[in-house]
Amino acid sequence: MTTFAKTIKFTEQNDSAARAQERDALILKHLPQVRLIARRIHTRLPEYVNFDDLVSTGTLGLISAIDRFDRSRNIQLKTYAEHKIRGAILDSLRRLDWAPRLQRKHAKQMEAALALAEQRMLRAPTEEEIAAELNLTVDGYRQWQLNISGVNLARLESAGSDGSEDKNLLHCVSGDLQESPSALLERRELQRTLAAAISGIPPIEQTILGLYFHEELTLREIAKIVGLHESRISQLKTQAIVRLRVCMAELWPAVGHRWNPLAEATRSQAA
Repeated sequence: MTTFAKTIKFTEQNDSAARAQERDALILKHLPQVRLIARRIHTRLPEYVNFDDLVSTGTLGLISAIDRFDRSRNIQLKTYAEHKIRGAILDSLRRLDWAPRLQRKHAKQMEAALALAEQRMLRAPTEEEIAAELNLTVDGYRQWQLNISGVNLARLESAGSDGSEDKNLLHCVSGDLQESPSALLERRELQRTLAAAISGIPPIEQTILGLYFHEELTLREIAKIVGLHESRISQLKTQAIVRLRVCMAELWPAVGHRWNPLAEATRSQAA
């Protein structure tokens, strides 16, 4: 190998090492951005979703952003990286969602129809009225209820448009946050509000919720007690939860809560 060729090879190696160092430096510089975005998303997810998993996925999005970033475009790396990080995290969450999109769509349509019917009639609508709101037959509406009975109706919402990070000052207090005075007060108020919401749904649905959540009976056992078919019990349970979710969305907005108020409070107040 000639001296000239050796010089070129040495220069290429140095350039490659410099680019690798620059890449590593950019990754380290923007890692706090990954954690910030992951935390914003994580505050709106169920507790079983692991925060570190979101950070790992977001880091892969950051690396992809750095590798694909085109300096000739009139955008900042931070802006482009935020888009890639958020997209990578949300894509990973969608892959974890086993429910078909059609079921999610039907669940949202049922919630909207129930809310509209209640606003118009100023009372809890019947199955026939909700079905009419959806342009379905009663049998078709009941089939929708069966299809979405296993779907988590909680919404996955993105961070606020202002880009500010939600802050919970209770995280700065030592000890068990769930037993702090403010948390206990909030839980009591939530239970009181939920009890009022439950009192507004049909008696048969109140009974089914009480037997299912408070007495912890199976659908088959409940069916024997109330004298209805097990599939019908499943439909009524789903409908009752949809009613409560719509009502609680108005009385107790769930934005920013890390725990599921409907699931927790229902266990205490459904009887």
